[in-house]
Amino acid sequence: MGDHTTTIVQVLPALESGGVERGTLEIGRAIVEAGWRSVVVSGGGRLVDQLEAEGSEHVTWDLGRKSLLTLRQIRPFRRFLRELHPDILHVRSRMPAWMTWLAWRGLPKQQRPRFVTTVHGPYSVNSYSKIMTRGERVIAVSNMIRRYILDNYQEVDPACIRVIHRGIKPEDHPRDHRPSSEWHTAFRQDLPGVNPNTKLITIPARITRWKGQLAGVDVLAQLLQRGHDVALLLVGEVKDGKDGFRHDLKMRAESLGVQDRVIFLGHRNDIREILSASDISLSLTEKPEAFGRVIVESLSLGTPVVAYNHGGAAEQLEVMLPSGRVPVGDLKRAAEAVASFLETPPTIATEHPFTLDQMQRSTLAVYEELLSQTRVQEPSGLT
Repeated sequence: MGDHTTTIVQVLPALESGGVERGTLEIGRAIVEAGWRSVVVSGGGRLVDQLEAEGSEHVTWDLGRKSLLTLRQIRPFRRFLRELHPDILHVRSRMPAWMTWLAWRGLPKQQRPRFVTTVHGPYSVNSYSKIMTRGERVIAVSNMIRRYILDNYQEVDPACIRVIHRGIKPEDHPRDHRPSSEWHTAFRQDLPGVNPNTKLITIPARITRWKGQLAGVDVLAQLLQRGHDVALLLVGEVKDGKDGFRHDLKMRAESLGVQDRVIFLGHRNDIREILSASDISLSLTEKPEAFGRVIVESLSLGTPVVAYNHGGAAEQLEVMLPSGRVPVGDLKRAAEAVASFLETPPTIATEHPFTLDQMQRSTLAVYEELLSQTRVQEPSGLT
């Protein structure tokens, strides 16, 4: 490659907030620390300043808009790639992936960078989503996502898939973390009518029907019937247009007579403090989630998690707290598991693979693996 600095380009719709965006910044940091050149292409957003402060370059290019006009960007983007001459193109979202792939495909074969995709969730299965499985390497954020790819896209070579779990910095969520007394005082003011000895069960998720808050209210009612002094904290924003579901939650709590024990805390920036002050964290999502970091954050802090045995939650609990897994939809078992943990706090593993360092090193290893190979043939589905 001569004097050319190894250049990695990550492409995504925008840099506002969210797991995909956070992962992009984390990989950008790792690329810079490796002495490589990190370039991120997105429509912009509030995280651009942080990205640039951490040593990456940002190029504003709105490839995520679902519009025929976006197709006009293909030629200019191909010209940009020809001038930049990157070594790796890493795409993380469907519309930008299509734009990037169409630009990439128009380059002479010997000038094409290696093409990497990350499948962040179980997209609807169709030809539009198929683009995310067309990487020379396809990163799956959990074993559940690997199975989703192989079950729905038969032409994908299993040897091209790399499972790389998302991860946390354990030192940011230490087992012995104790919020300050000032924080506790302020927090208690947000819990009117809840006495200091009441056990706190928390669902950290935005307020939406499939995230399991209704199931949480039912579990709360069962625990109160059994004589446990508990309250349920719902930590998460109500998205625009979702007020109807919040109303349904309140009606359900009233019908069970537990309305004074269900507390809506809204969007919070002190989730680490809330989790460490909680006795149990709940994840009763109706649909399996690819991988939610909040579960491993809670477990890292030493707060037990009770979750349905599916998706990324099951994978994390299998390693860190197997007894926290309950059959999907079995609210009786969920209540029993919570009661058991309240009576005897379980032992939670401190060693686990869900670390940021592991995620960064594994992703860079995928890049290095591709860069060390001579391109022998076109990967399946890319021609």
